[in-house]
This record gives sequence, C-alpha cells and structure tokens, in this order.
Amino acid sequence: MGRPPVLPTDEKLGLVVRVMTGELTAAEAAREAGVSEQSVSNWRRQFIEGGRNGLAGESGRDAEGASRVAELTKEIAMLKATIGELYMELRKYGRGPVVRPPQPRGRTRPGRLVN
Repeated sequence: MGRPPVLPTDEKLGLVVRVMTGELTAAEAAREAGVSEQSVSNWRRQFIEGGRNGLAGESGRDAEGASRVAELTKEIAMLKATIGELYMELRKYGRGPVVRPPQPRGRTRPGRLVN
C-alpha cells in the first residue's frame, strides 16, 4: 500500500475515539479512512501518550521542544569548540586569517606614454 492520505486531526481523533470505544475495529477504521491498520494503531498510541503526558502535567510539544533546544545548544557548544580548536591549529602553523596590506588609491606615478 502506498503513502496514506493526509487526514485532518479531527478526523483522526474521531476514528481513534470510535476504535477505543469499541464502535469500530482498527481494520474497519483503516478501511473507512483509506489508510493502513498500522496507521490507525499509531494514531491510537499517540493519542494515549498525549493523554498520559497531559495528566502528568507536561505538554508533549513543550517537552519535545525543550529537549530539542537542549540538543541544539549542546551541538552549538561543540561546534564553537571545534572552530576554536581549528583556529588555534591554523595560528600555530602560521596560517591565520589572511591580512592583505592596504592598496594605494589612485595613480601613484604617471603612466608610460607610448608613441
């Protein structure tokens, strides 16, 4: 079976609630929505996890977002340290940033005349 169609959240919720109340089986809900039975099972699992997180007093997005921010902060620190180390290596071997001497502006001496 190909990629399942994208269903609005409200339709997924309705199907999951009907499956959980016993009104539909997961297979029936999948046929009704035109998706795989595995998709319906995944939605049901996500619904239960979201409810569990809500009862625990944490929002799934907040917890997920906070862990992502922490992960990115660690990655930034690591990249900064790596850049610093590379910069020091370049300085050690005399390959620091290239500094070009200033170029004179305008004509410094008259050009040669050709006959």
